[in-house]
Amino acid sequence: MEKSRPLWDNPLQFVFACISYAVGLGNVWRFPYLCQMYGGGGFLIPYFIMLIAEGMPLLYLELAVGQRMRRGSIGAWKIISPYLCGVGVASVVVSFFLSMYYNVINAWAFWYLFHSFQDPLPWATCPLNSNRTGYEAECEKTSSTQYFWYRQTLNISSSLEASGNVQWEQALCLTLAWLVVYLCILRGTESTGKVVYVTASLPYCVLIIYLIRGLTLHGAVNGLVYMFTPKLEQLSNPKTWISAATQIFFSLGLGFGSLIAFASYNEPSNNCERHAIIVSLINSTTSIFASIVTFSIYGFKATFNYESCINKVILLLMNAFDLEEGSLTADNLNEMKDYLMATHPQEYAQLLPHLRNCSLEAELDTAVQGTGLAFIVYSEAIKNMEVPQLYSVLYFVMLLMLGIGSMLGNTAAILTPLTDSRVIATNFPKEVISGGVCFINCVIGLIFTMEAGNYWFDIFNDYAATLSLLVIVLVETIAVCYIYGIRRFEKDLQTMIGRKPNWYWKIMWAFASPLLIISLFIFYITDYILTGTLQYQAWDATQGQLVTKDYPGYALAVIGLLVAASTMCIPLGALVTFIRKRLKRESVSTVA
Repeated sequence: MEKSRPLWDNPLQFVFACISYAVGLGNVWRFPYLCQMYGGGGFLIPYFIMLIAEGMPLLYLELAVGQRMRRGSIGAWKIISPYLCGVGVASVVVSFFLSMYYNVINAWAFWYLFHSFQDPLPWATCPLNSNRTGYEAECEKTSSTQYFWYRQTLNISSSLEASGNVQWEQALCLTLAWLVVYLCILRGTESTGKVVYVTASLPYCVLIIYLIRGLTLHGAVNGLVYMFTPKLEQLSNPKTWISAATQIFFSLGLGFGSLIAFASYNEPSNNCERHAIIVSLINSTTSIFASIVTFSIYGFKATFNYESCINKVILLLMNAFDLEEGSLTADNLNEMKDYLMATHPQEYAQLLPHLRNCSLEAELDTAVQGTGLAFIVYSEAIKNMEVPQLYSVLYFVMLLMLGIGSMLGNTAAILTPLTDSRVIATNFPKEVISGGVCFINCVIGLIFTMEAGNYWFDIFNDYAATLSLLVIVLVETIAVCYIYGIRRFEKDLQTMIGRKPNWYWKIMWAFASPLLIISLFIFYITDYILTGTLQYQAWDATQGQLVTKDYPGYALAVIGLLVAASTMCIPLGALVTFIRKRLKRESVSTVA
């Protein structure tokens, strides 16, 4: 007899859990970057095509598998076929890798949140040097926001080889982040189900506040015009389509096992088809909504920097040529520069190296993603707002809600298969299992709080969950359609939701989605081969900027291990199952 399984209190709670998990930091810091890089509003065309061809079908498939099999990722795929147990193990391994480094982002958000109550904000100006005769040399070569991020937050080393020591402030913030996650998952769905209402809804409240504030900022229109102006020529660029497919794939959190885990706590009659459509549409709409907010703030920052640049040039020219105040303005700057160059050629030539070429378009073209957008660009814009402490607190609370919401899904992908195991569940209470997972992740995560920790963070972020997830989801779709059987799967869905899936779902599952995944896989492999030696961006304190360096041999070995550790679980799981069955058959024949 099957043991009773915990359930969500209601279908809305499940939807909130899925939204809290799917809508994450990638919606805020990855999607706006892709819009900026690949055609502005034109990027929405391939994005929504990929949503229909890849996102919704694969999300529906994972939710249906979890709800039908009522197990975590390992148990669900083992029911479909004993030879597929490695697929679930691979998902757990990838989720474990993700949990190891992802919570570091929440630690950084806590760090910035604690500093947001200071007046002025600590990243608003450069700190004084030890002699108090001027600003820190490193800060003068870069900006106050970059200095606060690279030196005062990360205390980053010059390379991956210079590992340095653990930064105790960041280690404490990481411990706090894991303590919060533990309290949220302490009693499984009973506690997680309550938390997701906050982690799913609060970010929208903050985004709405930021939207209202962002649209009233000087220069916001410049950013929005830049975003929504379609550059249709980018549609002929294959990378545009690849980026759209990749964003859909990873933003929905496919392949990690989290969606299967969440769906396994549903009532068997839950309408998972409707929920798959709702979650995928909300996720994509949030990306666009967050982009509007981001680009309004980005436009304000670009306009502020452009006008500051213009004012510095005007001041320099007025002092150099002793011009009357008010005679030189932003409107007549170019004409006056031509006039001064013609009338005072020698003096102007001497001044020319100090004259910056100010361009609003160049400011808007500066593409930033990831932590650079979340912790540098946003903090740069916030420090120039009125009441910056308020908007800083709101912003980093939003980041925390997004990060914690995603962590609930990541930990569920690990914990559900563990609690499904009779051996583990009968010997250890749920609180101990949850605590053990959080403690192990927290201890390993201390690597990312070292002086070279940010370089290791980038390695895990770039390689731990890319190729592995593509392989996992490809095997999932093939398993459902061609091993379990699409007709059998149809009957299961009819039993659950009262109707069979229409032709759209079946075509996407059987043909379109697998072909898209194979195309993505080929692109990534080709890109890695063409790239040659893998490189990373290291911070050079003497120049105050990032420089490109080659990864050392041991880092390349870790990258290979990250990819192999999860993907090899699939064939190894099948091999172990085959050997077990073979040995069992031989033992039976020997007894007979």
